[in-house]
Amino acid sequence: MLWTLDDAAAAAKGEKKQNSTRTRIDAVTHDSREIKKNSLFIALKGPNHDAHKFIGDVFAAGASAAMVTKTWWENTGRHEFADRNFILVEDTLQGLEELGRAARTRSRARVIGITGSVGKTSTKEFLAVLLSAQGKCHANRRSFNNHWGVPLTLANLPPDADFAVVEMGINHSGEMKPLTQQVRPDIAVVTTIEPAHIGNFATVEEIAEAKADIFSAMSGSVEKGGVAVLNIDNPFCPLLEKIAEQYGVGKIVRFGETKGADARLRDCTLLSDGSRISTKINGEKHKFYLSVPGKHFVINALCILLVMQILDCDMEKATAGFAKITPVEGRGNHIPVRLESGATPVTVIDESYNASPVSMKAALKLLEISEPAEGGRRIAVLGDMLELGADGAGLHIELANPLLKAKTDLFFACGPLMEALYNIIPPEWQGGYAADSKELAQILTETVRPGDVVLVKGSLGSRMAYVVQALADLHVPGSGTDDNKTETGTGKAAKHAV
Repeated sequence: MLWTLDDAAAAAKGEKKQNSTRTRIDAVTHDSREIKKNSLFIALKGPNHDAHKFIGDVFAAGASAAMVTKTWWENTGRHEFADRNFILVEDTLQGLEELGRAARTRSRARVIGITGSVGKTSTKEFLAVLLSAQGKCHANRRSFNNHWGVPLTLANLPPDADFAVVEMGINHSGEMKPLTQQVRPDIAVVTTIEPAHIGNFATVEEIAEAKADIFSAMSGSVEKGGVAVLNIDNPFCPLLEKIAEQYGVGKIVRFGETKGADARLRDCTLLSDGSRISTKINGEKHKFYLSVPGKHFVINALCILLVMQILDCDMEKATAGFAKITPVEGRGNHIPVRLESGATPVTVIDESYNASPVSMKAALKLLEISEPAEGGRRIAVLGDMLELGADGAGLHIELANPLLKAKTDLFFACGPLMEALYNIIPPEWQGGYAADSKELAQILTETVRPGDVVLVKGSLGSRMAYVVQALADLHVPGSGTDDNKTETGTGKAAKHAV
């Protein structure tokens, strides 16, 4: 049991209205479509939606209680739902935040907070998988890393969890402090600092300063003042160290390729299906295989192992676990698509969830080491990278060299920003351009052939998941490729990206 109705109401600083004997709460959710038996539904209200309209649906689906505003209760609830359980608050988001804080306070888990410009979700997912082999681990679902996702994650933190991994994302300065005050991480990870969402900041240095607020409210159960885990290869590492010290962080450790790293890469062999890695972590040498391809994931693995060493984990078990890691949907998972029975499959590299200049370059390196089958081609299908500010078109044009270094045979572009890159690419490499992803999907599906390797990537707003789904839909069922199963097991584009 996660909460009782009494405990949840007290934690949320709300007023309990108990009209049913069902007082057990096993999950907390804001999504009426995800209600299961004994859920507490949080009726969040935003500028464009009001979840109070789903109250009837959530109780019909098995919810044991709902957190609602006092205004809604007076106007509607007490008249139409007098036989149901409620927690009444002035503001449901604030009530959720209070519930999350209470869960964090009662928890004995060691809490790892993760932020950064890129790599947050994959690092969170991989770390959570490996920690689950060492104890009971709780983590954000999907990319629930914002002002409602973080308190929702905390509100679902089981009292008996050993570890909690909480991803924290921001789009503007000042957004990190409220999150880290709720999470109070024992260990704070900054994966890297890059010009992601640069359109919302004056400089990349400002992004670093905003992310560094993760150090402002650290707990000390692992190390007095907490531990900051930083990427030594990133040019903003010294700035992050300075800010961490100003916030009184107890210990700073580093990972990367540069001399002086506490977790340093000694050697790695990049393969199309993974990487062989040799590293030294505070004097301990480790060799292991990572079953997710790409140099960026190798660096993330160093970060993860450094965190696990801080947590006194079984390092032999941790390194062995990397061989069973699978990519996060929309962030590098491979989808085999057989166009006809007996034909060599097309390999779709699904990077459709999001994009920034640095993650685009990493994805193109992944395309470079991916070998097409006989007769196949390397195809890059790229959508706009959004929120890059005034230099957006220029940052797209800078992808020309990485695109050609990846030995790309055909380039398909989607959106007005990516069109700037498309227009300077030699005609023999131009596969097609469209203003939107649905139109581009129609062009691409008529072009692919057996043996192709197709990289699909773009910002979430570019909706490149439509392209991935269109390619996946070309698969001929029963054609011998485990019927379109991906390395994450679905064969479909990430639905939340549509």
